[in-house]
Amino acid sequence: MNLLSLEQLVEQIHDSPTRIVLAATGGGSRAIADLLEVPGASRTLLEAVVPYSVPAMNVWLGSLPDGLCSAATGRAMAMAAFHRALRYETQESPPPVAGVACTASLASDRPKHGPHRVHVALQTASLTAAWHVQLHKDRRTRAEEERLVGRLLLNVIAQACDVAERLSLDLLEGEQIEESLVQAPLAWQDLLLGKVETVRIGLADGSPKVLMPGAFNPLHDGHRRMMRVAQDTLGQPAVAEISILNVDKPPLDYMEIERRLGQFPADQPVCLSRAATFEEKSRLFAGVTFVVGVDTLRRIADPRYYGNDASACQRAIERIAGRGCRFLVFGRDLGTGFVRLTNLDLPDSLRAICREVPPEVFREDVSSTEIRKSAEW
Repeated sequence: MNLLSLEQLVEQIHDSPTRIVLAATGGGSRAIADLLEVPGASRTLLEAVVPYSVPAMNVWLGSLPDGLCSAATGRAMAMAAFHRALRYETQESPPPVAGVACTASLASDRPKHGPHRVHVALQTASLTAAWHVQLHKDRRTRAEEERLVGRLLLNVIAQACDVAERLSLDLLEGEQIEESLVQAPLAWQDLLLGKVETVRIGLADGSPKVLMPGAFNPLHDGHRRMMRVAQDTLGQPAVAEISILNVDKPPLDYMEIERRLGQFPADQPVCLSRAATFEEKSRLFAGVTFVVGVDTLRRIADPRYYGNDASACQRAIERIAGRGCRFLVFGRDLGTGFVRLTNLDLPDSLRAICREVPPEVFREDVSSTEIRKSAEW
């Protein structure tokens, strides 16, 4: 790896066939100017955005993340950028594209209680990569921190463009850039790009008969017990299903897919899919019994999730039933007390394909959301 001037690096980036969408918040905007100041930027930059406010970040990601300056948020921003890049390149043989993102917390005109830190992420069709550095507080001006972040971001763009050279970074003693990446198997790449709709892991030939969809973020004892009870109740092994797509969030990146799959034992079959809704799941897994909590079932029957269109909600339920799908329903404490199937106001067409697991057989008042909020998580 050779070190060279900023202008020389950007020239090599512009000579690459790779085209990028770049998103930066909290820092890193200088890299946008650096790219634009060297002739040829139109060959590289499809779009550059700075979703600086909370509402802007909400729009960029589809929902607010747990923390605005975190590795997960940086990767989500990069995934959103990658998907925008895919939409812009519509030609029959498009050039390679990448999403690059930066979220930072740097020196400000008000006191900062937390550390000064930078998260940069890269998403391509084949990999998810992330870089993190914590800067010594009060050792640089804001302009000096911005210069460092901009150069780091250009180095990541160079990697996206298969440019070997890098800019030097003026790190202080004790500062270290931490790097992590996941190179995706071809099956995951095909799933992300929409070439396939499912990836089945640990499954023999044939479709699963019992499917437990979930984010599993994280997998907890309640999930494990539900799968065991479902298997005992229905006499078929329960298969976990994780959709990489979400109605209002960027797709899961490869690092997140690897983390969530790694929670399961090696003998637990898991399906990855692109089915964000149960109507889509019923098309991919016709005849399956879905294992769900009452909170999930209630959303299936709520017109708000169908654009406030009650007829669209009813049609979706009819399609699910028409494909031979059923629901095994577990009660849950929804914050106002324990709720079971009999407590829900459901359309008859949905209730007719539901079977309840009574609370004396299963009750587990634990949720992934509460675990994520805990200090342990």
